[in-house]
Amino acid sequence: MFKGIGKFLATIGLIASTSLVSAPVEARTLDEIIKSGSVRVGVNPTLPPLGKFDDKNQITGFDVDFATEIAKMLGVKLEVVQVGSPDRIPFVVSGKIDFVMGAMTRNPERAKVIDFTVPVHTEVLGVLTTKANQKPDWKDYNKADVTFVQVRGSTPVKFIEDNLKNAKVTLLDNYPDAVRALAQGRGTAMIDVIDFMGEHMQRHKVDWQIVDTPVDIYYCGLGVAKNATGLKDWLNVAVFEMHRRGKTAELWKKWFGMDMIKPVGATPYF
Repeated sequence: MFKGIGKFLATIGLIASTSLVSAPVEARTLDEIIKSGSVRVGVNPTLPPLGKFDDKNQITGFDVDFATEIAKMLGVKLEVVQVGSPDRIPFVVSGKIDFVMGAMTRNPERAKVIDFTVPVHTEVLGVLTTKANQKPDWKDYNKADVTFVQVRGSTPVKFIEDNLKNAKVTLLDNYPDAVRALAQGRGTAMIDVIDFMGEHMQRHKVDWQIVDTPVDIYYCGLGVAKNATGLKDWLNVAVFEMHRRGKTAELWKKWFGMDMIKPVGATPYF
């Protein structure tokens, strides 16, 4: 998992993919989208609960609900377009979609290729533990009596090896097993994007704690084409309005089962 850093490391591949687009395509203007009666939004169904397939094989999740609210404000219908990590930026660049969701972390490399709106949500890379093992800072877990329970092959394993060398690591095959082991006291803590652990945490009656000092915080916005200035400006107002009236927080809790750990909030200038 470890979506934040995993996505960042994939950026080079994503940017390279855009070079396959032979020439820039004019993104639809805001007026053209309104006149068409629909807005095309890219959603990745492999990032639950942001996006996933339901029992009717329809894409659902936080991103779909959020985009539905955006479409309502725009006065058009929502057209969900399935995207994956490799093709989501090329889809924006080529004009196949009007904007893309799917945990689009804002970073300078991606911003060379597409534009971003103000943040929709955050993702917190941090330490999940229990009350008995709570410490003030993630660096305090660099001790020989600490055992991290991590998913085999996930990026946090390398992060722990590089930054918390004194701690031990127990590797399991998946997130449900890793969180269960932590709940049963078979480890001290886990490092990952904690927002995505909510559904696993709810299955165990444990006094879960999230270490106050995060390892990192990622800010995710809507990705739009470079020449879609009018659309981006309107989306900035719409995203702000979603935060202002508490709709983003409501949808986040609905799908993640907990409040956003580090809320974006609504301020006049963010």
